[in-house]
This record gives sequence, structure tokens and C-alpha cells, in this order.
Amino acid sequence: MSSDLLGSELLTLFRRRRTWAMLAALGLIPILIAVAIRISGGSSPGRGPAFLDQVAGNGLFVGVTAMTVAIPLFLPLTIGVVAGDSIAGEASHGTLRYLLIAPAGRIRLLVVKYLAAAAFCAAATLTVVIVGTLIGWALFPVGPVTLLSGATVDVGEALVRFLAIAGYVTVSLLGMSAIGLFLSTLTTVPVGAMAATAILAVVSQIMGALPQLEALHPWLFTHYWLGFGDLMREPIVWDSFVDNAVLQAGYILVFGTLAIGRFLTKDVLS
Repeated sequence: MSSDLLGSELLTLFRRRRTWAMLAALGLIPILIAVAIRISGGSSPGRGPAFLDQVAGNGLFVGVTAMTVAIPLFLPLTIGVVAGDSIAGEASHGTLRYLLIAPAGRIRLLVVKYLAAAAFCAAATLTVVIVGTLIGWALFPVGPVTLLSGATVDVGEALVRFLAIAGYVTVSLLGMSAIGLFLSTLTTVPVGAMAATAILAVVSQIMGALPQLEALHPWLFTHYWLGFGDLMREPIVWDSFVDNAVLQAGYILVFGTLAIGRFLTKDVLS
């Protein structure tokens, strides 16, 4: 059954030392930010990533600051490793043919591999937010959070918003996961697919920073990655969330279709 295959895939993914090493590396980001600010006694307003100057006054901002730091490079690197290894890793180890013994096994395997990559996206973003919240709570005062719109919310609502930010970023990474899955079907060398996926994320962000390519910006899968600030307003502005979800769904559809087309014609049994 597909549920059994998915459960087995998730167990395999989260039993790997590499997976926990990547999650630990992501967890170090908020710890380093919090410790640095604690030692230095604060940060100058307007300098550094978004929300950094708020951390010393309210430790709850550590998680969202760390998310801002992790999005451009660290999260794409880890997602690229998982998505790029999904099919190519099985092929390189000679186990791919044994996973395709059931009827229509190829499409089912692709779906399971993608869902596992999506689960890692959620685990990665939650790691950053949860570790950031815990270390911020331990090292700094914690209290009501002042939003970007100027309104203040209590700690409970702030925590819910931070979890929503993790959800937003998870959705943001789903399109990239589909790209990585497709690239993974093109090769039997996992490192190549991993590197190509991460490089495409960097290239997309560079293109998004060039005003000369402004017409392309809304179509780049990284375009809305930092749009989670709208969740820190009162009332919450959902436009970026919806636009981001639609964009990522388009990438999932296109690259998922390409992955299926490539995988169905790929000779993996000889």
C-alpha cells in the first residue's frame, strides 16, 4: 500500500544521520544568533537581518530572525540534498529496481519520494522556529510581541503566528523540492542533482534582485520566500501566502509532470 511505502520512506529518511546532522545545523542558526546578541548586549537598529534589533527586548523574535537568515542559503542547501538524492540516491545504491516491483510503481514511488521531501521541508522550518523560540526564551525577556503594523499581541498568539511563518516557508520550499525531484530523475549521481537544485535556488534569488529582470520576478520560485512578514501584521494580510501557494503549485505541477515523464521512460531495470 502507498501508506506503507510512505511510512517506510519517512522512517528511512529520519533515521539517517545525515538528516539529523542537517537539522542540527539549522538549529545552530538561532542558537548562534541568540548567543551573539546576548554576549554583545544587543544590536544596532536597522543593521542586520529583519527583526534582529528586536531580539534583545523580546526573545520570541529569535526564531523569525533565524528564519530570515536561513531562507536564502541554508534551507535551500538542505532541501537540495534531500530532494536531489530522492531518486538518484536509490539508483546509485542499486536499490531503485527493487522499489519498482508493484504495478504502476514508478508514479507511486515519485509521489512518495516527493511527500518525504515535503515532510523534511516542514521539519527543517519547524526546527528553526522551535529552537529559536526556546533559546530566545532562555536568554532574553519574553513578553507581548509588537507586530509590523504596530499592534501588540500576547505570547500565545505570537507563537501561533511564528508557527504560521514556518508553514509559509514550508510552502515556499515545495516548488524547489519538485525541481530537485525532477533533477534527481536525470542522473544516477546524487551530488550532481543536489548541487544543481541548490544552485538554481541561488540563481533564482540573484535574478530576483536584478531590476532589469523585473518582468520575470513574479515567476521565480523564490519570489515570495521572504513574504512571511505579512503574517506579522494586524489584521494578517494573506495575499502573499495565497500568491506564494499558487506559484509553488505551478512549479509542482510542471516539474512533477516532467519528473513523471522522465521516470516512466527511464531504464532502471536493466
